Amino acid sequence: MPLGQRSGDNSESRYCGTEVAYNDEIENTLTANLTGGFDFIVAPLLNPSYRPSKAKAPPVGGLHVPPFAGSDLILSPSQWSSHVVGKLSTWIDLDSENDILASDSEITLKQELSWASHLSLQACLLPTPPSGECANYARCVNQALEGLSSMQLWLRMPLTCNEVEDVESTQDEDAACKVNSTQIIKEDSWECWNTFRMLSEHHSQLSVALDITSESLPSPNALKRWLGEPVRAAVLHTSAFLTNKRGYPCLSKRHQMLVTSFFNHNIQVVLSGMPQQLVDVSEGSSASEGSEKGSEDGQVSVHPLRAYVDYISHLYKRMPPLTEQERFEMSYRDFLQAPLQPLMDNLEAQTYETFEKDNVKYSQYKLAIYMALRERVKEEDAETAVTVLMVVGAGRGPLVRTALEAAQEANLKLRVYAVEKNPNAVVTLHSLVALEGWKDLVTIVSCDMRSWEAPEKADILVSELLGSFGDNELSPECLDGAQRFLKKDGISIPSAYTSFIGPITAAKLYNDVKAHNDMAHFETSYVVKLHSVAKLCPPQSVFTFEHPNWSPKIDNRRYKKLTFEFSPDMGSAAVHGFGGYFDATLYKDVHLGIEPATATPDMFSWFPIYFPLRVPLYVPAGSTLVAHFWRCVSSTKVWYEWSVTSPAISPIHNPNGRSYWVGL
Repeated sequence: MPLGQRSGDNSESRYCGTEVAYNDEIENTLTANLTGGFDFIVAPLLNPSYRPSKAKAPPVGGLHVPPFAGSDLILSPSQWSSHVVGKLSTWIDLDSENDILASDSEITLKQELSWASHLSLQACLLPTPPSGECANYARCVNQALEGLSSMQLWLRMPLTCNEVEDVESTQDEDAACKVNSTQIIKEDSWECWNTFRMLSEHHSQLSVALDITSESLPSPNALKRWLGEPVRAAVLHTSAFLTNKRGYPCLSKRHQMLVTSFFNHNIQVVLSGMPQQLVDVSEGSSASEGSEKGSEDGQVSVHPLRAYVDYISHLYKRMPPLTEQERFEMSYRDFLQAPLQPLMDNLEAQTYETFEKDNVKYSQYKLAIYMALRERVKEEDAETAVTVLMVVGAGRGPLVRTALEAAQEANLKLRVYAVEKNPNAVVTLHSLVALEGWKDLVTIVSCDMRSWEAPEKADILVSELLGSFGDNELSPECLDGAQRFLKKDGISIPSAYTSFIGPITAAKLYNDVKAHNDMAHFETSYVVKLHSVAKLCPPQSVFTFEHPNWSPKIDNRRYKKLTFEFSPDMGSAAVHGFGGYFDATLYKDVHLGIEPATATPDMFSWFPIYFPLRVPLYVPAGSTLVAHFWRCVSSTKVWYEWSVTSPAISPIHNPNGRSYWVGL
């Protein structure tokens, strides 16, 4: 049964599994664990003592039958696919220098994967590469992946990172090593994983199962990398648990935070090992009660790991419920969308409706308009002065309503022009004005703002033309064209906006782009709710635009070179592209944006933008990444180009807007 119920959370992380030993009566093992509180088992498919080279020769003309854990008939197809993850033989070593072992390993690997595919298992757990060499292992797995339909392969990797660890040593040992051997460097398991997946061409069905033992966790920066990798499971060993005052298992604060992050990233927990805590079952209380949380029936299960699964359930249940914003964003997480082209295309009613529900955005606009009105109109002129406000790109009228509400709160008079090029939205605008009785206050203009000849100059120009990257929906070009009907001392809301860029690990996004099997999609930017990504460095500012722009010659082309310093304690990382954001100043100190450090809370009108790299970039620990971004403009279109020149050189993406551009 699931770990608990959390409103809006239907992810697989609600289900907890356990790693079991080989048993040729797998149906009994499954039943015992399902009744013991687990949702699935990770079970060996083959007798661990089996070696093809030592097997008896088959009868003449016959085939050898490996000692699998029972027939496919002992469980129903739904049980095999829903409750069993296959565990491949741990002795497999395809890169062994022992030819017999390497041969046996390859034969067994293929036999087990073939049997798992026959059983329609959803996933199989591959053993950890026993040495740093994994080329032959990866080759055989890659061959198998080419023949699999939908089954996922989880490569088991220990959660370790390059770090110095103090150890005891003798003077003789130090002298023999000619180094101070009171310190040793742990190997970074991410390096092995990265080698394996690169040899497998970043196959979308190859993922990771992290092994968490009693060893101390890597640094937060090193852990962060894994959030952008295709981690499907976390094998949590009982040795990683501590013992609380009542004798029940619990986790350290860092382990608790790690498990909670797994829940938030759709990573399933698999418990492994024998009980380390001696729980007194005669007390009639469950492990979760020992962890300050009681069980539903107050009875202790006979399952030896029940105390552990109760504790994991406790961690899940104490997570805060999903917010309204999180529930809204759930279906958009890591889903690639083409950015809007508001000048070329007319938005649909559903798109307008989604944006209009963002109350936080309009409250910021309302505050900015209110402040602009109060500062523009002198107190002695408040009863007579009429401020001219133009909403350019009025859509279905949310900013018109916002402006009128701000004027009412400021107790000032307002004359509004609502300029909108979409004839379908204009129909809605007319209905809104008639319904609200705004005919004497609002003039609707069905026209492109760049070609409209206004009857008078505006005091305040209001727009919501910003895109996920600030200028990517052509706000600069639109407002430059519209500012001709703004007074020289007039106010533009927004008054400025800046785009930001930061390198990210995003294996899922990379594979989704790669699935199109062409270059054009790697030279396209995408709007996406970044979730299963690792933000490797703080974003840096890229392009800034200010309005109004009274320069005699306006040039909206831009170029920026960015240098990102990678933290040494993070270890090496893979960069699959860049996450883009923006921050906008509406008026003076009123701002809104999605740049992570200053993001406006609970606002959902904009998701970040993703600029992919055609080839993932390997960045060694402590290295510097140098990126280049261009904003290019012609008479008919605007487009971005981007490239990396360190620590490796990438091609310039999207030259001359050959794959993606925004039409003027």
